Amino acid sequence: MTLDMPDSLLTARDRFDRLHADLRDRICLLDYAPGTRLSEEKLAAEYGVSRTPLRRVLARLESEGLVQSVHGVGTFVTDVDIEELAQTYQLRLELAEMVGRLSPVPPSPEILARLARAADRARTLVTAPDPRAFAQLNMEVFLARLSLTANEALREFAERLYIRTARIWLKSVFASRVDLAEETEMFLREIEEVEAALATGDLHAAALIQRAHISMSFTRMKTGRRPGRG
Repeated sequence: MTLDMPDSLLTARDRFDRLHADLRDRICLLDYAPGTRLSEEKLAAEYGVSRTPLRRVLARLESEGLVQSVHGVGTFVTDVDIEELAQTYQLRLELAEMVGRLSPVPPSPEILARLARAADRARTLVTAPDPRAFAQLNMEVFLARLSLTANEALREFAERLYIRTARIWLKSVFASRVDLAEETEMFLREIEEVEAALATGDLHAAALIQRAHISMSFTRMKTGRRPGRG
């Protein structure tokens, strides 16, 4: 993967993508809590870049709804609320199914291997639940699934919506609105079901499985009801 290359081999675009991905992940994994002020000076020093490319990255994060720039004050991590993003979740449900229908790409051995490794990691998390590790794994699995469509516009839009809502799940865990152990078990079942569907080449079935799990997860977070509760 390009972003894993040594710095000396990266192009300017590669460096931009890596910086964006790193800051995006820090925000989505709540390493930067909502309201955190992002210091351009400190970030530029940490990553060894000038402020010009850093500001381009921050502008992209702002377009994705992850930060907000306040003129004369600074750039701050935005907050997320499940009620405000209800329509975003509804749109994610529709896009999840489209991934299995628009310009479908047969699963490569690499994708199947990535899902198998993800399932192994999920099994480990079932015995030792960790919210940050779960959220990171969830993100990796989601991005892997996007490779099952060749429709670039769909991939870009679906990723943007996912990133916008990713923090809600972690906030729900920390607020005890969802049970982490049960969520982990359900995620493992989801991965295993997707693996089974892809093994038969049924991309539409795999997309419907993801759609169903997104719907159930949203409902649990919204109502504060944990799986198995009456």
